Amino acid sequence: MTFIEILFWTSLGLTAYSYVVYPIIVCGLARLFGRIPGPIVDANGQREWPQVSLVIAAYKEEDVILERLQNALLIDYPIDRFEIVIGCDGDEDLTGELVRTVEDPRVRLMQFPVRRGKASVLNDCIPEATGEIVVLSDANTMMDRDALKRLVRHFGDPQVGGVVGKLILQDAETGQNVDGIYWSYENQIKRAEGQLGALLGANGAIYAIRKELYDSIPANTIIDDFLIGMRVHLAGRKLIYDETAMAREETAPAIQDEFHRRSRIGAGAFQSLCWLVGLLNPLRGRVAFAFVSHKVLRWFTPAFLIAAIVSNVLLIGNPFYLKILLIHELFYVAAFGGLWFTKGGKLSKLLRVPAMFVSMNVALGVGFWRFASGIKGGTWKRTERSTTEAATENAKVTP
Repeated sequence: MTFIEILFWTSLGLTAYSYVVYPIIVCGLARLFGRIPGPIVDANGQREWPQVSLVIAAYKEEDVILERLQNALLIDYPIDRFEIVIGCDGDEDLTGELVRTVEDPRVRLMQFPVRRGKASVLNDCIPEATGEIVVLSDANTMMDRDALKRLVRHFGDPQVGGVVGKLILQDAETGQNVDGIYWSYENQIKRAEGQLGALLGANGAIYAIRKELYDSIPANTIIDDFLIGMRVHLAGRKLIYDETAMAREETAPAIQDEFHRRSRIGAGAFQSLCWLVGLLNPLRGRVAFAFVSHKVLRWFTPAFLIAAIVSNVLLIGNPFYLKILLIHELFYVAAFGGLWFTKGGKLSKLLRVPAMFVSMNVALGVGFWRFASGIKGGTWKRTERSTTEAATENAKVTP
């Protein structure tokens, strides 16, 4: 076998392993050896609810901040043990002024006059929070009324350092659940990893950590939720997944907004790898196995795909590899079709799978270029969101 053939099969093999083989392995291991985390109850059968701080970093969120506060204030949690901290990153719109109009002692505004980025806001807000448990969320996220208790109940176990909830994606226009095939597939992997004690990072929309475990993150951090969650593993504590603690969020209404978000996450992935290299140590066991298989290999998949197509072209003198190249081309044509034909019947749904795969990897490739070009700050471009009446009404949580 020539070097080009080895490169071709290695590239395809690593991609297939990360996206197909690993999910089968981890789900099988979870079924055989996994443990579903349960709530911890004291000897009298009564939960002692700890002091909790809900921390939200907000940048130019005047369109949604009052709705978000209304949602947070309706959460079922003892009033005297719950506070809401809004960290306003820069005084660039009416977000801070609107927060000040909410006359509730549980709401606290930390207004920062100059925009510095989410990481800096979290570094300033979390040390000032009064709760021993800090719940982090976003300004455009609507949490279910019982979500907080479902997250916090696990901290009765002193080994639990963080708990991640489940995010449900909603259509910006109709408010309907739009969890697609890929999102369901990712949630299944996350569920299995959580049962094996190898949950990778947090979901920025809804997760909780012990305040004592929070160390300031670099000011230029891009994907803060992933870094904060993985640091729980570095601290030797458990990071678990409770999919009954749910939150809802609109999808980005424009394709370019979603692509920008993914490329930003891609840049942050390579950035975080520099800080989390210790978790690649095989002595970390299942966490290292999951980290390499589910994350690191996927982050490098754009390079694998380029290597596969280039080596395939170089091998077309062989009829066998010529046939594979035709399959290669059909796959990318299907992906292109999926990007163009977004509405329709079964065909559009089928084409959406290769389209999602290709667009995600292109975004990762762009993210790597951004990372290699140098990340200078931690500020982020705000994703535009729908402000339609239908979206607003469907986002509300019934008390």
